[in-house]
Amino acid sequence: MTADLSQIVKAYDVRGVVPDQWDESLAELFGAAFVRVTDADAIVIGHDMRPSSPGLADAFARGAARLGADVTLIGLCSTDQLYFASGSFDLPGAMFTASHNPAQYNGIKMCRAGAAPVGQDTGLADIRELAEAWSETGAPEAAETPGTVTHRDTLEDYAQYLKSLVDLTAIRPLKVVVDAGNGMGGHTVPTVFEGLPLDVVPMYFELDGTFPNHEANPLDPKNIVDLQARVLAEGADLGLAFDGDADRCFVVDERGEPVSPSAITALVAARELAKHPGGTIIHNLITSWSVPEVVREQGGEPVRTRVGHSFIKEEMAKTGAIFGGEHSAHYYFKDFWNADTGMLAALHVLAALGGQEGALSALVAAYDRYASSGEINSTVADQKASAAKVKAAYENGDVTLDTLDGLTVTARDWWFNLRASNTEPLLRLNVEARDEATMERIRDEVLTLVRTTV
Repeated sequence: MTADLSQIVKAYDVRGVVPDQWDESLAELFGAAFVRVTDADAIVIGHDMRPSSPGLADAFARGAARLGADVTLIGLCSTDQLYFASGSFDLPGAMFTASHNPAQYNGIKMCRAGAAPVGQDTGLADIRELAEAWSETGAPEAAETPGTVTHRDTLEDYAQYLKSLVDLTAIRPLKVVVDAGNGMGGHTVPTVFEGLPLDVVPMYFELDGTFPNHEANPLDPKNIVDLQARVLAEGADLGLAFDGDADRCFVVDERGEPVSPSAITALVAARELAKHPGGTIIHNLITSWSVPEVVREQGGEPVRTRVGHSFIKEEMAKTGAIFGGEHSAHYYFKDFWNADTGMLAALHVLAALGGQEGALSALVAAYDRYASSGEINSTVADQKASAAKVKAAYENGDVTLDTLDGLTVTARDWWFNLRASNTEPLLRLNVEARDEATMERIRDEVLTLVRTTV
C-alpha cells in the first residue's frame, strides 16, 4: 500500500515524528525524489543536532547518489549555513531539522541551487508524489553511474562570508549573552563571533537535540526567561536567543526586555538602505507600521507581502529587494541569496549598537513606535465561520479591509490581522495601535467575537 505522506509534507517542508511518521527508508526515497524533481547532478546536505538527523541525512544522500547525483555532506550546521552552501556552491540543498519542534520530530527543508525555496508549488508536491509512489513500488532504478558522496566543512567559510557583509572591527567592546537553546547556535556562534570585540556569555551551547533546558523556540516568552535574567545579572549590553536550527534570532535589550522583531526589521532596513539608497524592503503584513514608515523616511520603497518565507523570497526575487523581515524574526538578505539568516541580522544589531554610545533600548526606541499585542492564538471549531463573524462586525465601519492573508482591518489609529493556521484549528490575531489602551480595546473586542460561539 502506498504511504500517505500528507501528514508530514507541509507547505514549505517535510516534518513529522521519527520513526512513527517517517524514517530512514522514507528519507532515502525523498533523496531520490529530490534529485528527480530538481534534475540535479549534484546536491549539498546538512543536518542539526537531533539524534535522528545524521542517519536521515545519510539515507537521503544514498537515495540521491543512487540516481546519479554527487553529494556533498557538510554535517552539523545551522539552516542558514546550509543556505550559504547552496548559494556559494550553486547547488540544490537539503537541511535535516525540525527547527524548534520537540526532540521526537525531524524534518527536511529543501532548496534549489542558489538557496531558492522549494515549497508545495515549486516542487514539494511532486517530491511527495514520487516518494509515495516509490513507497509502494520500491526504490527507482539506479543510475548507470551512481553519484559520489564526499564530506566538506563549511563553518569557517560561512562565518567569514557573514563578517564580510557587516564591518564590526571598529565597534566599541560589547558584552553579549547568547542563549543557543542547545541548538545549532552553539555550533555557529563561537566561530562567527571569534575575533570580534565581544565579551560573549554562552548559555546552553551544548548541542543536545533533547533540549534539556527549554524549547529552542524564542518566540514563546517562557523560553527567553533565562536569557533575560542572565542579561541583568551580567550587566550585559544585550542578549541574543537562537531557535533550534539557528536561522532565527531574537534580541533582548540591556534591561532584559524583548526587542520587537519589527523594530529589528526597521533597524536593519535603515542600515541596508544606507548601503543601497532607494532600495526595496519587503515586510509581511503583520510587521509594525513602523517598518514601512522607517523605510520611506530612509528613502526606500516598502513592499507588503503575505506571511511565509516562500512568499517573501518570491517577492524579493521579483522586486530585487535588498532586505526583508517578518514578525517571527526571520530576516532575508539579497546579499545572502534572498535567504533568511538570523545570524546576519544579529551582526547588524551588534554593529549598530557598537557604533554609538547609547544603550540598545534607546537605539531601538526610534523603530518601536506603537503598541502591539503580539500574536494571540485562539482554538476555534470553525475557522471560516469565526473569521466571517469578525469581518461582518467591522465591514461597515470607518475602516479598510483586505484579504491578502487572512483578514486585515485598518483604521486611522489601529489595525488588526486575523489569520487561520494551516495545520491546527487556530485563528491567529495580531493587533497594533497608536497607544496601549486602544490596542487593548481592539484586541479584546476581536477576541470576544472569535471566542464566543453562537
